[in-house]
Amino acid sequence: MKNLWLFFVRYNAFFWFVLFFVISILLVVRNNNYQKSSFINSSNVVVGSFYEKLNSWKSYLALTETNESLAQENASLRQELQNYIAKDTIDSVQLVDSIEQGRYEFIIADVANNSVNQKSNFLTLNKGSKDGVVKGMGVMTSNGVVGTVLNVSANFSTVQSLLNPNTKISVTLDSTGELGSLVWGNNIDPRYAIVRDIPNHVVVKKGQKVFTSGFSIYPKGINVGAVEETGITSGESFLDVRIKLSTNFSNLHHVYIVKDNLAGEKQALEALNDDNG
Repeated sequence: MKNLWLFFVRYNAFFWFVLFFVISILLVVRNNNYQKSSFINSSNVVVGSFYEKLNSWKSYLALTETNESLAQENASLRQELQNYIAKDTIDSVQLVDSIEQGRYEFIIADVANNSVNQKSNFLTLNKGSKDGVVKGMGVMTSNGVVGTVLNVSANFSTVQSLLNPNTKISVTLDSTGELGSLVWGNNIDPRYAIVRDIPNHVVVKKGQKVFTSGFSIYPKGINVGAVEETGITSGESFLDVRIKLSTNFSNLHHVYIVKDNLAGEKQALEALNDDNG
């Protein structure tokens, strides 16, 4: 202990210099907008790069499971391709809607950071504005919905997870076609969410599939989950349905950012309604 004290006494000038240097930097950053902005941008790049390297190791440890997931996705895509083609004795007829064909593009991204146990959860992806990512795009996996792009820098983007009380997605029940709103609310379990605004007269069965309705930022028919619990009364004429999410938020490594090529046209047209109102 005596030697440690002598060490600090001997080099006290150096330690005082470091202390005052750090304080001066903090004062400059805090009281100057340009320096503050530069510091924040630099720190975001450093933190994003760190999380990207950390997640690369996690991805390596999960290669077996990732490969299995990709194989299942390829098999599913092949099956869907067959559903679009009607084989006739004369020719093959494409059944794809001319409007929907080519409407969506998918940007592949890796998860650099992810939270699942907070009250409001977010993700960081390694794709940003230079890759065509903009605020408001949907994010999904081959298994289901992940969330919505919240903020974008040149090389990274943050995503408001489905496990966030501010996230709300339009969904539909597979057999009844009834529309509802998927929310996580204050649920502390990342495996489950709630579908609200289902009319009381609708018969909902356990195990019933839930899909995106196509009325939000996601294409129609993306699997969201399956009904786990029914008969949860929310008051008035509606009930809540508890579903088990198809996305495993505790093991996210690769995602798809959904680019809707008609989003701008749709938003511009709907803005005219607001102006007329």
